[in-house]
Amino acid sequence: MKYNTQREKLILPEYGREIQEMVDMCVNIPERDRRQQCAETIIDIMAIMNPSVRQQPDYRHKLWDQLDILSDYRLDIDWPFERVERSEVSARPRPLKYPMQRIRYRHYGHLTEAFVRRIKDMPEGEERDELTAMMANFMKRSLCNWNPDAMDEQKIADDISHYTEGQVSLPEGFQFAAVTADRSQEGGKRRRRKS
Repeated sequence: MKYNTQREKLILPEYGREIQEMVDMCVNIPERDRRQQCAETIIDIMAIMNPSVRQQPDYRHKLWDQLDILSDYRLDIDWPFERVERSEVSARPRPLKYPMQRIRYRHYGHLTEAFVRRIKDMPEGEERDELTAMMANFMKRSLCNWNPDAMDEQKIADDISHYTEGQVSLPEGFQFAAVTADRSQEGGKRRRRKS
C-alpha cells in the first residue's frame, strides 16, 4: 500500500490524484488526435469537478491553462487558447507601491488633511463656513470610530485650527451633530437599540 506522502507531489492538489494521473496518461499518448480528444475530455471532467469555476468569466480558458500547468507544459496538442509561458506563471508579482504620506492625526486620515487645506485656501464666506461645519462633523465621526473614549469636541475645533495654521475656525454658534459608537456586536450583527 502506498501512502500519499510516498507518492509524487500533486501540482494542483484541488483536482486530486486521479486528474493528475489522467493528464500524465494523456501526455504519453502517441497519436496526436487521440491526445487532443483525451485533453478535451479531461477539461470536461475538470469543469464538472470544480463547478464554481464555471461561474467565472472565461472559465474554459482558465481550465486549459490549468491543464497546461498539470501537464508540466509537456502536452503537445492544438490549444484552443494562447498558452501562458511557464515564466509568467511562476513569476513573483511586483510589490505594491503604497502611498506613504505623513499624517498628523492618523484617526482622520490624509484625505481629511487635504480637504481642510482646501478649505483654508477658500475665501471667507458662507460656503467656507458650511464646508468647515461638515468637515468638523466628519472629523467627530472619525475620532469616535477610532476611539470613542477620547472623543472631545474642543479637540476637533483645535485640530481644525492646527491644520489651517489658525486661519479657519468653526462658525459661531456651531453645534456638533450627535455621534454614537455602538461597539456591542453579537454574531457580527449590531444590536438594535430599544426605543
